[in-house]
Amino acid sequence: MLAESHQYCPYCAEPITLLVDISEGDQEYIEDCEVCCRPINVSLQVHAQGFSLYLAHENES
Repeated sequence: MLAESHQYCPYCAEPITLLVDISEGDQEYIEDCEVCCRPINVSLQVHAQGFSLYLAHENES
């Protein structure tokens, strides 16, 4: 199941849209910002009420 999430890039602070697959459960991956092209650490947590996304700089955990 795919879900759309509107977030802000942790580098350039521009609004971005992420398409996440919540059917796979919790995930961590890197996705480039669609505006500034810098790598964003994405942490997806799936729970009964939906999901949470946490975005961080490349060198943050």
